[in-house]
Amino acid sequence: MAEHHFHLTAQWKGGRLGEGRISVGNLVSAVSIPLEMNGPGVGTNPDEMLVGAAATCYLITLAAVLENRGIVPIDITLESEGIVTVEGNRPRFDKIIHRPAIMLANDVPEDLFHKVALLAERAEKACMISKAIHGNVEVMVEANVIMNA
Repeated sequence: MAEHHFHLTAQWKGGRLGEGRISVGNLVSAVSIPLEMNGPGVGTNPDEMLVGAAATCYLITLAAVLENRGIVPIDITLESEGIVTVEGNRPRFDKIIHRPAIMLANDVPEDLFHKVALLAERAEKACMISKAIHGNVEVMVEANVIMNA
């Protein structure tokens, strides 16, 4: 069994409204509480990074699932949305919605469109980050399979 280790370094100045920096792999960024949560809004924040981790994992997994079925789309674009609710002063990360647009060649059989939409759902369940947050954050897929014009 192989193990992969990922290391992050962080530094923070100030209290709740302070600012910090993180460095992990090729990502180096300022961090703070987002403006939407009454923070300074400097750099990125944990909410954006969770959506980013879930989205990039899903996108890569989707490409691999399609390729494993012999389907190579012309293009995949993805919009992902994270939803955080705040009750009192307690924020809770509730949901992530992935909205992939999967473009297929104009000569593919029509039944492949439905199959690709099902595979888009299946890819979310195979994604390592989705598995890690399962039971805590709902993850949904709203796939749009389109033909190249």
